[in-house]
Amino acid sequence: MTKRIITAALTGSIHTPSMSPYLPITPEQLISEAVAVYKAGAAVAHVHVRDPETGMPNADQDIYRRIATEIKRQCDLVLCFTTGGKLGEPVENRVRVASNLQPELTTLNAGSLNFALFHIVDGVKEWKYDWEKPYLEGTDDFIFPNTFKTMRQYVETMYANGAKPEFEIYDTGMVNNLAFLINSGIVRKPVYLQFVLGILGGIPATLQNLVFLLDTAKKQIDDFEFSVCAAGRNQFPLCTASLLLGGHARVGLEDNLYLEKDVLAKSSAEQVEKIIRIAKEFGIEPATPGEARTILNLKGIDKVNY
Repeated sequence: MTKRIITAALTGSIHTPSMSPYLPITPEQLISEAVAVYKAGAAVAHVHVRDPETGMPNADQDIYRRIATEIKRQCDLVLCFTTGGKLGEPVENRVRVASNLQPELTTLNAGSLNFALFHIVDGVKEWKYDWEKPYLEGTDDFIFPNTFKTMRQYVETMYANGAKPEFEIYDTGMVNNLAFLINSGIVRKPVYLQFVLGILGGIPATLQNLVFLLDTAKKQIDDFEFSVCAAGRNQFPLCTASLLLGGHARVGLEDNLYLEKDVLAKSSAEQVEKIIRIAKEFGIEPATPGEARTILNLKGIDKVNY
């Protein structure tokens, strides 16, 4: 297969407005970003939402619907909605987007971890909003909860609404968690894995660790598609490695604010264009949204509820 799915993660819940003036916050900015990454060659946009006044991550269902409806009106991009939400969001709120919008693709975090961001506070010289510093510092004593019970409930909700789970794998034990859910008959194969490397609390972002994760998944799960995202400066090296290993790639301002050293990316679309340039050097072409739907066996944009 020479076609690979390029995903753009538009805003996330890690970076704050003080870190980059280009981080999209409002619904209008997120819609514009989604259309821009589509035009740049991405097949999928990974969607979080934020308070349009302060930029604080939230799980506002009205904003999700507004964004999704307008993006669909303008293009046929596959939308992958987060069920992680902002850090500390009640677990019951996080999965509502799956039943409300009945999307094609939603994330499912495959285990709990110490999701730590407190160490990046010292890199910010000036804060734009009062919530940002306490939000990040609070992760010094924070566990991102994804228990077997909630994973099972999330899977059931997603399947009931025709959404395919994208399993976020932050560490090796999460491959084991997913294998258990498959062997228990809760999760159906083939599965789609997103290897997430470089979060403090998860597996470090190295080529050796990516190869180890992939090898572990092949032994325990066998039937899957995979993609890779990596935090910060490791984004492009590990996304390139994923493409060469037969996988897909996720870029975007959620994972990395820079285009190259000391150069802020003005848009996730710039990162999409860069990873596609790299891919084409190796004879790899970006999949269209339609081709991504075929690769991942998605239900189709005509069956969503937005």
